[in-house]
Amino acid sequence: MSEQDKRTVTLRVSRINRSQGSGVHFDSFQVPVQRWTTVLDALLYAKQYSDHSIAIRYSCRMASCGSCGMKINGIPRLACYTKISEIEHDTITCEPLSNFPAIRDLVTDFGQFFAHHKEMQPYIQNKAVESSNERLSGFQQSPEDVDKFLQFSYCIKCGLCYSACPTVATDTKFPGPQALAQAYRYFADSRDAESKKRLKIIDDRHGIWRCHFAGSCSAVCPKGVDPALGIQLLRGHMLGFSSNEKKIAQLKNRSSK
Repeated sequence: MSEQDKRTVTLRVSRINRSQGSGVHFDSFQVPVQRWTTVLDALLYAKQYSDHSIAIRYSCRMASCGSCGMKINGIPRLACYTKISEIEHDTITCEPLSNFPAIRDLVTDFGQFFAHHKEMQPYIQNKAVESSNERLSGFQQSPEDVDKFLQFSYCIKCGLCYSACPTVATDTKFPGPQALAQAYRYFADSRDAESKKRLKIIDDRHGIWRCHFAGSCSAVCPKGVDPALGIQLLRGHMLGFSSNEKKIAQLKNRSSK
């Protein structure tokens, strides 16, 4: 057995219980790891063999559900997607995501995050189809049409970008990079007919103009989505929307036929 296989790390877990009003403190656990051990594996080992009360949120274990987001050594990551061997440090510190109210230990409240997501009306809107009883699935899209929004459809709502955003930390009314990227996802979809309405939702002093383009949101996305790009593309459309509104509507109608 190699030295890597014999490795043991110190797992520092942030502990807090909001219902009991307890303060934040850290508990440390010695966890044996191998080269394929993830941070989630280490947490579950500590929970099973050392302290059953450790609170963690997780589900798929394959970076699809977005449930296990947390700060790992200060960086927002998915615990199931982060191998301890990649961190190359003998102390792994796990904390709840920033910008989310802590509930207990590593579990946070996503209520505000999902409320901002819903404000974007994240679904295709097309009254012409609704009135004619046609189906949106009948709308043909070219590969170029799909490419405009495809990467933004990969979002798993893990909250990592929201946690990394410095603007969210100072303005709770700011929708955040996830919500704004989804606003662009539907704005760019040729099947949607409410472009002007979507831009009005985010055209606010707490809206898209509060983004300072730090780029931290895109840097932490585990699915390769670039929210910062979506926000900048939205801004570009907003700055030229009044003069190009008819042209954009014509292009969308043409692509849906």
